[in-house]
Amino acid sequence: MIEPAQPVLVIMGISGSGKSTVAGILADRLGWDFEEGDDLHPQENIDKMSAGHALNDEDRAPWLDTVSSWIIEHTIADVPGIITCSALKRSYRDVLREHNVVFVHLAGSTDLIGRRLATRHDHYMPSSLLDSQVATLEAPGPDERAITIDAGRAPAEEAAEIVRRLGLTPRAASRNYGS
Repeated sequence: MIEPAQPVLVIMGISGSGKSTVAGILADRLGWDFEEGDDLHPQENIDKMSAGHALNDEDRAPWLDTVSSWIIEHTIADVPGIITCSALKRSYRDVLREHNVVFVHLAGSTDLIGRRLATRHDHYMPSSLLDSQVATLEAPGPDERAITIDAGRAPAEEAAEIVRRLGLTPRAASRNYGS
């Protein structure tokens, strides 16, 4: 029996929405490859965000190309995977869109996200950039292959909802492509 093709998930949303946590839970539960999109930023982007400056489209372009390359490698190999990426604008998602990509938008209130960012000390993205992220966000439209998940619950509940809504199945053995 041939296993139905599983997607590459792009866990998206503003900084502090829980992308890394939920993606990690999903990868563990499903045995899928996982890539932390923040780790793919060029050092110049990290330095700019660390200094409290929002990235612009030009800053994001090389990063989105790197994220896209990871997605394409998994698509070509027909290997399911999970990658985090804010993917705030439709034009950014257009760079990442492949036939097997599903965007999972973790959406939470600005108040909730602000509280999370205020307690996070291990990340280069300062809470002062929350407003710029909210202003930049273009939620996925009905014509995009995407689901929206309420980010106000326990991450394990959010992951379980993603698995249920997308009908995802665990992979017997995971291979690590492009890392």
